[in-house]
Amino acid sequence: MSTLEISLPSRLTNRNFLLLWQGQVISQLGNQAFALATAFWLMEATGSASLMGLLLASTSLPTVLLAPLGGAVADRLSRIRILIVCDLAAGAALGTMALAMLSGRFASSTLVAMLFGVGLLTGVMNAFFQPAFAAIIPDLVPADRLVAANSMYMFSFQVLQLVGQGVGGVLYRLLGAARLFLFDGISFLFAAGSEALVRIPPPPPRARQGFGASAREFLASMREGLRYIRSTPGLMPFLVAPTAYNACATSLLVLLPFFVRLNLHAGPEWYGFLLAAISLGSILGYLLAGLVRVTGEKRARLLVPLIASAPAPMALTGFVHNGPLALVLALAMGIMLGLINVNLVTLLQTTTPDELRGRVLGLWSSLTSAVMPLGMALGGVAGDLTGKNIPLVFTTAGALTLLVTAITLGRRSTRRFLARG
Repeated sequence: MSTLEISLPSRLTNRNFLLLWQGQVISQLGNQAFALATAFWLMEATGSASLMGLLLASTSLPTVLLAPLGGAVADRLSRIRILIVCDLAAGAALGTMALAMLSGRFASSTLVAMLFGVGLLTGVMNAFFQPAFAAIIPDLVPADRLVAANSMYMFSFQVLQLVGQGVGGVLYRLLGAARLFLFDGISFLFAAGSEALVRIPPPPPRARQGFGASAREFLASMREGLRYIRSTPGLMPFLVAPTAYNACATSLLVLLPFFVRLNLHAGPEWYGFLLAAISLGSILGYLLAGLVRVTGEKRARLLVPLIASAPAPMALTGFVHNGPLALVLALAMGIMLGLINVNLVTLLQTTTPDELRGRVLGLWSSLTSAVMPLGMALGGVAGDLTGKNIPLVFTTAGALTLLVTAITLGRRSTRRFLARG
């Protein structure tokens, strides 16, 4: 193929971008089916909240630990080939898991071990996939359409997450876990096939760093970003509050299938409905934050009570035994998360110097993501130690979040930082 045929296109909706986008659309639907099927199948097979938390942690921890290495690999090797290999590996692992379940030849303990292996592998693949995916988008669309391309993908991801969660529980009841695993495996293979058709121009010649040099550069950047965070009054406690919230919220997600069964006396479809309500609330929060734009003291007056009240739905949900009321609380939690997250990210973007913005936002993302596996593991252990006492665990998580939030927001430096910009 000639260089002219694979030069950078002038339109957003060009062949290469649409090929990549359509593969991810199908793959995201499969991912939602896999996540829901995993949670309910493991609960039915073992009844263990600890195993649930450990499985979710084993899936997300590799991404937290290996993402910097994945970024270095994405700068050294062909990004489209990285995407193809990752999707092929994940598809093969999920297909093997599905066939093992459908065969009926394996004991539940063996299938649980296989599921942990699949979760670990997909987490490792995601650590390499995500940096390569983010880095390849500018190779597929013109520079002036990059924001539109990112917005199109992120909006599609949110909508597909909402749809997948809404129908996933119903499909689990109709098809079972094995067939949903198989669908997810096929969706990964479809994505790999779609990516294999993408043609991008060769990158310009540039110096390639070894892994050692990349690691040293990464650590130096981390240290510089940390110095800025420590030296900026109010910034460190500002980062602690959402981190604590993420840890407690993810611990409750582990117990959500048990909440559906024990409190609501419902099936897997309600698990999907609750997740969909949180996603819908987040979307509404994003939209509301865009419509009601506040800065300076007005932002502080909005965020302080909003952050302080955010743990309330978390604590109240544990006492709910009514499905519609649980949906209302899940929707409220999502709206609060959307409003808070948009304003917090915007505040960091507008107050951080240009040369440090990427590192500070990256550190914030790493910090909030790093506690999620810990929260998942602790949530599962807490569920088993309390005998699945949902009100106790949910209330404790909400109270801990409220305590950390009160301590951080009680600092004058934090409130001043919220009023900046």
